[in-house]
Amino acid sequence: MTRKMPERKSDPSREARSVVRYLRISPRKVRIVINAIRRQPVSMALTTLFALKKKAARLVEKGLKSAVANARVKGLEEGRLLVSEIKADGGPHMKRFMSRSMGRADQILKRSTHLTIVIREGERFFGPPSETKEGRGKEKVKTKKVPKKQMAAKA
Repeated sequence: MTRKMPERKSDPSREARSVVRYLRISPRKVRIVINAIRRQPVSMALTTLFALKKKAARLVEKGLKSAVANARVKGLEEGRLLVSEIKADGGPHMKRFMSRSMGRADQILKRSTHLTIVIREGERFFGPPSETKEGRGKEKVKTKKVPKKQMAAKA
């Protein structure tokens, strides 16, 4: 007898979503990109998407930025956001035909994708210390490096 794992229920008020429909790219190509950013902080996910040389990366980046904008409207803290759920489902196909030899025809399916991105506010703060609120991180004080020869001359 197998026991079903209880589903983790997250607070819907602490998450934001973005749905991009009818993307003209196959879901299989998009899934390669979204597997790279699943369960990552949003800042790291955007950096990863920027580094990838794929059409799907540009489309996912656009959807992720939309989800971040939705989170900002809801009042969520941007430094705590992480990609909690992301999926690429198949959309409708456009059927085209290509003529072949001896009067035959091959069917071509031009696939489309529905991309769903859900980001939620995490426990940890993922942003740089300079963007933190009071008490989280301290500002670094820049010090001037003095060569050893000058230090010896002063002493």
